[in-house]
Formats: sequence, C-alpha cells, structure tokens
Amino acid sequence: MSAIRLSVRENVLSDPSRVTLQMYEDYLERDGRGWVAEVEGRVAAFCYADRHRASIWALFVDPGHEGLGLGKALLALAVSWLFELGHQRVTLGTTPGTRADRFYAAQGWTRMPQEGAEVGYVLARAASSTGTNSRP
Repeated sequence: MSAIRLSVRENVLSDPSRVTLQMYEDYLERDGRGWVAEVEGRVAAFCYADRHRASIWALFVDPGHEGLGLGKALLALAVSWLFELGHQRVTLGTTPGTRADRFYAAQGWTRMPQEGAEVGYVLARAASSTGTNSRP
C-alpha cells in the first residue's frame, strides 16, 4: 500500500516519512478499517476509513490500474461501513484542482469551502439510507 501511495502522480506526499507503517496498522486495527482491490493477485488500490472522525483517511489507486472503477468500489465500501457504524456524514480532504477533486464531486460529494492547502468534501447519509448513500 505504501508503494501505491508513493507512486501516485497527484496528491504526492511532500514528505513520505509523514505516513508511517504504524499509521497504516493503526487504521486497520484501532482507528478504522481498510480495504484493498486486487488485480491478478496484487494490490492495485486501497482505501482506509477513520471510524472516530467518520472520514476517509486514504484512497489511492496504482497508476497502472486507474480507470477500472477500483477507487469507486472501495470508496463505496468505506462509506457504507461508516454509515453502518451510525455516522450521519463522512468527510475527506484532497488537493484542489486534481483528478481526485473532480472524482469526489462526480461521486456526489459536496465540496466545502477550501481551508489551507486542501479542499474538503462531505457526504451526508441519505434519509432513507440502509447503509449506503444510493437513492431508490
């Protein structure tokens, strides 16, 4: 997962040491849950959700596997899980003007006013939701 995180062309970490192996482990075991998408037995994308902040901590797709719907599928799993925990909204942040920025808008997330170097997004649980944000 770290190799995928470091291989992306946008939202590049200015200091790769900021995201540690311990952080990945914490989000799997203590602070949240993670999902991976595999292609031919290799991890091609991953997503982590933070159960305490009701947020998406990470969603990254290996550049060689973009456009396959992996990010969309993983995001849906993470959001469903957070809604199942009882959260009424999910948040995330990304770099403005990137493909990720456009991706979240296209998935129906609401773009929040920009603060600092990131733009925030929020997705509210649908009133008739049964664990997902899809509408009948």
